[in-house]
Amino acid sequence: MDQKHFDTIVIGGGISGAAVFYELARYTDIKNIALLEKYSGAATLNSHGTSNSQTIHCGDIETNYTLEKAKKVKKTADMIVKYGILQNAQNKFMFSHQKLALGVGEAECAYMTNRYEEFKELYPYIKFYTKNEIKKIEPNVVLNEYSSGDRSDEVVAMGVEEGAIYTTVDFGLMSQSLIEQACKQNKNTHVAFNQEVTLIEKKDDVFYVKTADFKEYIAKSIIVDAGAHSLFLAHKMGLGLDKSCFPVAGSFYLAKRKILNGKVYMVQNPKLPFAALHGDPDLLANMNTRFGPTALVIPMLERYHGFKSLPEFFKTLNLDMNVVKICLNLFKDSTIRNYILYNYLFEIPYINKKLFVKDAKKIVPSLKADDIYYAKKFGGVRPQVLDKKAGELILGEASITEIPGIIFNMTPSPGATSCLGNAQRDAKLICQYLGANFNEDLFANELL
Repeated sequence: MDQKHFDTIVIGGGISGAAVFYELARYTDIKNIALLEKYSGAATLNSHGTSNSQTIHCGDIETNYTLEKAKKVKKTADMIVKYGILQNAQNKFMFSHQKLALGVGEAECAYMTNRYEEFKELYPYIKFYTKNEIKKIEPNVVLNEYSSGDRSDEVVAMGVEEGAIYTTVDFGLMSQSLIEQACKQNKNTHVAFNQEVTLIEKKDDVFYVKTADFKEYIAKSIIVDAGAHSLFLAHKMGLGLDKSCFPVAGSFYLAKRKILNGKVYMVQNPKLPFAALHGDPDLLANMNTRFGPTALVIPMLERYHGFKSLPEFFKTLNLDMNVVKICLNLFKDSTIRNYILYNYLFEIPYINKKLFVKDAKKIVPSLKADDIYYAKKFGGVRPQVLDKKAGELILGEASITEIPGIIFNMTPSPGATSCLGNAQRDAKLICQYLGANFNEDLFANELL
């Protein structure tokens, strides 16, 4: 059996795993570091450009963020931009686009007006737009259903025009960059693809990692950034049993042309733990507009890989009365229940486009079913975590650190935006465990 010994092993080659692999190599004195990835390349699942909105969620147009949360998210979002500049990634994997948060109707317009006043100090570059000002930069947002004039309802927005800040990242390409840069840090870095981890065991303060092809790796410490499979692997170790996973898949619809000049987000319903519909210029589709995501609760930890993760879902669900109670409480709320059920209709051929367009018309009133098509194999899975002890759905990221030396992370949106900040936290924890050093000065100089 092929055994490999490392100080730290990172499991998962998406944006979160790539980020911590890079930071361990760049900012610590840990010498032997490995990255194990299940598939044949980096970021083939949720971090791939087809699986997310390709957005740096810095909090300026994300209306579900409070000012306090926005301050925290902005700090990690700025790290993304600074890394991109450090790597000369402008117009390679990092881009500047126009973006707006749109308020429609009297109540939303009042909300957006107040929000702008509250947030403009934190985001001094942000502007407030009246209907006439929106019309100049996003004419299709103001054009009415019949393309004969302006929409009748009141609209305002807060946002930023192209060139003011960096707004968009191909997180798949950024993942590749992070891994490549990690391997240039004069460390013993080892990257192994096609390594599906099936079991982690701890014996005598050492971790043994076993893979589907019967390889075994040995490490003093481990960080697991494997999406929903992080909880699956934790449960196999008997850890995180107070948590369960509620996988939510997001699908997208692509327009046949460029309808929006930039990103247009909407006011989110505070009751719904999933992202509201928005429109984005798609980096991988000639900048044609992509609308979404939908929110589809599925019994799988991954999409587009057959039914392999179906039994893994049930193991990770760890079903008991606590999970049942959480689900029942969610479904008691008619807003949440109807939203979840309605989103299943967006997956049914022939009727899906007509139903989806009804929602998307809030952004583009003149949009027609013939203007869009279902984007096949677009959309990833967000592992929404259920906290059995608290009896509630965890809306943010969750980590399991029950025993020293191993960290399991579940990172739904905005996990990509937070990847370098989360990596800093985890790298420091591992350094503390190993008695290693984290170079605070170098980190602050480059990423803060």
